Amino acid sequence: MVDAGIGRLLISSLHQGIADISPSRLDFYENWLSPSGMRDGRIGLAPLGAVLSFVHREVPPANDQIATRAGVCAADWTYQELSRLRRWYIHRLPLGLRARAAMGVGKWLVLATVRQSKVKRQFQGAAGLVEIESALFNQLRDPATVPMRGFYAAAFQRLFAHCAVDAEVCVTSDRPGCWSLAITVKGSHPHESAAAA
Repeated sequence: MVDAGIGRLLISSLHQGIADISPSRLDFYENWLSPSGMRDGRIGLAPLGAVLSFVHREVPPANDQIATRAGVCAADWTYQELSRLRRWYIHRLPLGLRARAAMGVGKWLVLATVRQSKVKRQFQGAAGLVEIESALFNQLRDPATVPMRGFYAAAFQRLFAHCAVDAEVCVTSDRPGCWSLAITVKGSHPHESAAAA
């Protein structure tokens, strides 16, 4: 996929989010997210922009739920792609290092969804900041970019849970082509032993 370096992870997770939240609308969205196009890697910026714009216009709360579900799917698939050894090792780290590891996996997820992105991470004490500068945001107009903010916030939230970190993730700032996620670590995830599996 050449436009903005769009990766299959983004397209597949959006497709899954729509299928899970609004299955009756899936046929409509497959005009742009065709299974053959996803398989062959032929979904470009224009079809993606159309999908994101229509997702934003879905009747609430489906509009937010689709983006959130897609982010959760992307995080689940990304985490499962880690080696068993790496997952085992992450869960043996102290809380602060687990949070940093989750941010590192999150960076990998961002680059897997839109390769022409830049991700800056800061972490101090219980607070972190992830700044995402994406070619996708430069090429799409609002409101088509709005679902992507929810997508990445949900993906990072889920990755923190996978890494046994109880954290709150929210979008804090927004400027053309770039926006930030604020992360507040509250402690170990209550289901730490289950997440380690």
